[in-house]
Amino acid sequence: MTSPGTRNAALLVVALLFGATVTMAQDTVKKAPAKMTPASSGQQMFNSYCAVCHGLGGRGDGPAAAEFKTPPANLTFLTRNNNGVFPEAHVAETIQTGPRDAKAHGSTDMPVWGKVFASMGDAATVKLRIRNLTAYIETLQEK
Repeated sequence: MTSPGTRNAALLVVALLFGATVTMAQDTVKKAPAKMTPASSGQQMFNSYCAVCHGLGGRGDGPAAAEFKTPPANLTFLTRNNNGVFPEAHVAETIQTGPRDAKAHGSTDMPVWGKVFASMGDAATVKLRIRNLTAYIETLQEK
């Protein structure tokens, strides 16, 4: 059983992730579709969908980060942690299907963005979104 504070924190995170409206007094969440962003802008998608947890700079320090037992991954270390090579295929797969290895990602709290993106367009648009979001994450790597 979770405490009311933990339950309310979880509701807040859900609200931030999905643009939901939270009524804390009633402990209810009204889900709304994720805000539509241009598929061509990895930065806009990152700022709208990822920054709430990973932070605008990708360091895992977004406004909702403190609500998780395991903090969101610091995305700026992906290249450094992969022998100097950006793990493009792994990042794209994680965005598409969610983390395959919770230890590597931090937790299984990350939304499966492939499903969310599928609600915004056809398969080609989903691929474009994932490709552009992955490319933007590559720009966040520590030099």
